[in-house]
Amino acid sequence: MKVKLDAWEEKVLKNFLDGVRLIKIPASRKKRLVILRWLVRKFETEITYTEREVNEIIARHHSDYATLRCELIGYQLMERERGFYWRLPAVLWKSESEIQ
Repeated sequence: MKVKLDAWEEKVLKNFLDGVRLIKIPASRKKRLVILRWLVRKFETEITYTEREVNEIIARHHSDYATLRCELIGYQLMERERGFYWRLPAVLWKSESEIQ
């Protein structure tokens, strides 16, 4: 599935990605959200993952899988319960201003 990005989001991805590898995690919340939305799309919807599976998928893109896993939960792009994780549908993703 191809996702339509605006020019600013494309620039953020270009600046922080080297192919499929994340160069560094952005300090800016707004830029981090762009990166996390890119990363969460590496997970299928309606699939439940173990923590190990989540770590393996994230590790393909950045070595700090623990931080990124927590960020995906914190930014409410994924949910976790009893050691299992799943991607939330994009229609439920919150905007930057809605995330506390």
